[in-house]
Amino acid sequence: MTSTRGSQRLLYYMLVMNSIFLGIDTGGTFTDFMLYDGSSIRIHKCLSTPQEPEKAILAGIKELGISPEYLTIIHGSTVATNTVLENKGVRTVFISNHGMRDILSIGRQQRKALYDLQPKKIPPPVARELCLETGGRLDAQGNIIEPLSTEQLQHLKMQIEQLAPQAVAINLLFSFLDERFEKAIASIVPQGIFISRSSQILPEYKEYERASTTWLNASVGPIVERYLSKLSTALPRSNLTIMQSSGGTISAKQAAQYAVHMLLSGPAGGIAAAQFIAKQSQRHKLLSFDMGGTSTDVSLIDGEIQLTSENQINGYPVGIQMVNIHTIGAGGGSLAYVDEGGLLHVGPQSAGAEPGPACYQQGGRVATVTDANVVLGRIPAETRLGGRIQINTEAARKAINRCAQQLKLSIEDTASGIIQVANEHMARALRVISVQRGLNPDHFTLVSFGGAGGLHVCALADALAMHQALIPLHSGVLSALGMLVAPRTRHLSRTAPGLIDQYPKAEIEKIFHDMETEGQYALNNEGILNQDITLTRTVDLRYLGQSYTLSVPWKTLTNTRSDFHQAHQTCYGHQLARSVEVVTFRVSAKGPTPDITITSPAMTLPSNKTTVAVYGINEAVPVWLRDTIPVNTSLSGPLLISESTSTSYIAPSWQVKKDQTGNLLLDKKV
Repeated sequence: MTSTRGSQRLLYYMLVMNSIFLGIDTGGTFTDFMLYDGSSIRIHKCLSTPQEPEKAILAGIKELGISPEYLTIIHGSTVATNTVLENKGVRTVFISNHGMRDILSIGRQQRKALYDLQPKKIPPPVARELCLETGGRLDAQGNIIEPLSTEQLQHLKMQIEQLAPQAVAINLLFSFLDERFEKAIASIVPQGIFISRSSQILPEYKEYERASTTWLNASVGPIVERYLSKLSTALPRSNLTIMQSSGGTISAKQAAQYAVHMLLSGPAGGIAAAQFIAKQSQRHKLLSFDMGGTSTDVSLIDGEIQLTSENQINGYPVGIQMVNIHTIGAGGGSLAYVDEGGLLHVGPQSAGAEPGPACYQQGGRVATVTDANVVLGRIPAETRLGGRIQINTEAARKAINRCAQQLKLSIEDTASGIIQVANEHMARALRVISVQRGLNPDHFTLVSFGGAGGLHVCALADALAMHQALIPLHSGVLSALGMLVAPRTRHLSRTAPGLIDQYPKAEIEKIFHDMETEGQYALNNEGILNQDITLTRTVDLRYLGQSYTLSVPWKTLTNTRSDFHQAHQTCYGHQLARSVEVVTFRVSAKGPTPDITITSPAMTLPSNKTTVAVYGINEAVPVWLRDTIPVNTSLSGPLLISESTSTSYIAPSWQVKKDQTGNLLLDKKV
């Protein structure tokens, strides 16, 4: 075993030392590429191929003119996300204890619309005939209430063979305290069927959340496995790694078994990149929004990326550690339409990559946010999106005109209305992660990225009364940069409740040590040496009798308890004179951060600065090529800043300056 692991580490370092790095973010409309050869950056965009995402990846590699040999690819994939959103998971058997087969259907018994007396019936996540019950039941202390007999195992095996699923999700009560019964069930599942055990995927309390996470992992696992297998086969000599929802990476070979960790794969890359590049401009408190073609993802960074285990995907809870992102259906490709009552709507439906906005001339005829920006002059007619797609202004006007006729407004006024509606959707999302958490947005810098982000950054900052914003270098493909700068990570957890003052120190140390060993072993198998791994301990605590927890770093018993009291005061405005209970222990194992240096392209003074007409602005608006803006020179809006992957609109009440790292720093005029 030692020899094998040593060979894996040697192979890993040989690959990395002789490799060039390619970050790939597959979005709903575009697939973004960022290539780093150790000294310089190259960026590229191509239209996504949603039905077969690997086709766009292979096409992009070919267009970049690079050989896949010794290429280290870090990939953010939407395969798992789209499978869940479109309810296209594989046929899955769900196994639970007697009396628990309906847990996925019952959930928390919460209604989406409290006062809707005739709610639309939602089909269960797993058909009832695919939900099986068996023995092997534990109580809350891990004692056996009902054993798991050989006869029950044989009966389960027969049922699984008759139902012929592609995946099996095993979720027994309190299996996080003792996993022997789940392992026994896994051992009788026929070969070739994907297995997901709750004691492996999410060994934590909260039965419904654990069941949902385990089922989602089983449902999407075979699809992710097939996709990664196809991609690996097409790139046999490349070192393929995958972005996880927590902002770290994992090898492709291990990613399929933990497919649920890829549900926010792409957006997590954007958050990692936003933190990385904003630090270069000494900005550490960030509100970020990633506006792509299909959706907008917003997040908050206060020194470190915020993680949560209370996310939902398509209404299903996901209990694993993920970047704390709020996603809405508002992107450059979001469709605009007028309802029967004469009201204008934008999104959540999107034109996607096929056919795309009308101005792309790919067959789209319905108005989109991108078409509205074209009509208003904020995307100049000479623009080639992604360096290749020629904008057709007349096609955009025709699409907007269909809405304008229904609204009885001019084409320009209708386009302006579409932008205002889209902006309000995004501003509302930003308020959810800031104002609704008691935070003042003006204490943060608004960081915009994604192909469409720079066109809306000033309006959103104004809506939130913010005075500072930042448009990162390579903002149009920033999520692809996040793939390059993200370290290999594992997040491990284990629920083991007990009062903090009565918990044996030796038992606490053993729980942490076992998880640290597991995390180190997983990273060792990816070639990371122990001396390069950073281990971080945290615990989820609550006052005795509470249902929800707060996570704090583990120090000493006294200091950890004190930190929890302070965290509770900060979060809820008060402390309680009650005993503190430990609920879940957590360990983060993180490899070294890749040594990537991002520099601004060499500046050449503009010789042919152009101007365009922008709706609502009386004078001609200058258009600057981003690379030609002098460093540390302030420019006052209104102006447009163009680059190959995006366009930014600096409103009249704002000014912009490019710093030494190439980031655009925006300040509200006083």
